[in-house]
Amino acid sequence: MSKRRANGGGNIRKRKDGRWEGRYTAGRDPETGKAIYKNVLGRTQAEVNEKLKKAIGEGAVLDPSKAGQYTVGQWLDTWLEDYAKLSIRPSSHKTYRGFIENHIKPAVGNILLEKLTSMDLQKLYKKLLESGRVDRIEARSKPKGLSVKTVRNINQMISSACNCAVEQRIIAMNPTRGCALPKLEKKEMKILPLDCLTTFFEEAKRSGVFELYYIDLSTGLRRGELLGLKWSDIDLKKGIIRVQRQILRQNGAVVEAPLKTKNSYRNIAVGKDTVELLKQMKQGSTSEYVFPSPTGGPISPDSVLHKLQRVLKRAGLEKIPFHSLRHTFSVLALQNGVDVKTLSSMLGHYSAGFTLDTYAHVTTAMQTKAANTVSSFLSGAIQ
Repeated sequence: MSKRRANGGGNIRKRKDGRWEGRYTAGRDPETGKAIYKNVLGRTQAEVNEKLKKAIGEGAVLDPSKAGQYTVGQWLDTWLEDYAKLSIRPSSHKTYRGFIENHIKPAVGNILLEKLTSMDLQKLYKKLLESGRVDRIEARSKPKGLSVKTVRNINQMISSACNCAVEQRIIAMNPTRGCALPKLEKKEMKILPLDCLTTFFEEAKRSGVFELYYIDLSTGLRRGELLGLKWSDIDLKKGIIRVQRQILRQNGAVVEAPLKTKNSYRNIAVGKDTVELLKQMKQGSTSEYVFPSPTGGPISPDSVLHKLQRVLKRAGLEKIPFHSLRHTFSVLALQNGVDVKTLSSMLGHYSAGFTLDTYAHVTTAMQTKAANTVSSFLSGAIQ
């Protein structure tokens, strides 16, 4: 016999297989008006009683017409196309699609979204760290596991999708909240050795790419931003560069794309030497781009990286990422008295705090130097 509970509290019965079942009304179908029933199972009446209370409590915040309708894979597809796609860059959309198809669906894609647990995700992240890399020819020389950063990005994407599901009353809580994520180790920042700048520029001139790297080192632009510069973005009279777009490679094609964040859209003041160099470049230019490809269109981001590595090798210098030129600009600026707030604005960072954290090693050295200067002055005043 079923044990009826208070109104809205469901009922509990013992089944023929010996287990206990709690049944409750989760709401009504908005189209048919019929009641939607759900159940919970347990080995004891007390266990089912607790599960029933929890389910009814969660049901109060869920939409019964949506809850239980999606697997993890189905919801991620829906979220990516109907929600995320409206606010993310095409390159991010492509990255998220790869995460979903290559890593998430094969492992947890068939689990009902409302049944997804932190433990399911924890097992997924562990597996991805150990052996998650997709087997491609270009990746066979790399470690079998995904990087910590990639796994954390996957978790962030799942978290965003689950937050949306909570807002849509599909699930009661976000399962990523209970996950322990691997710590992201900070890599040592590489810059172009400041005492080797002359050697670097001499080789860049011999290789015919001096202007490209000089302007990047004098502005701190990201690679895509540098390649996206057009002559219409530059006011040579005022010495101002307007950063408006970036160049990316998408689906094999070199294309223009919006900048990553609103802070990336900015105006940068440049020095007199940089203005003079730009004037000389403009006189012989027939393209709208400051740094065009041989055909006059945008140049490939891969191309300028390969050129950089060739120049470094010929100059006898250690290989560094292209982004290290931006770091070199920042270090030079700080060491020559540019305050962190101004530098943050020039770099397009979202806050001066982020800039300060990124270049903490530089500012710490500067503070030590300042402290020693003050200390020497005070010591000199002691009779």
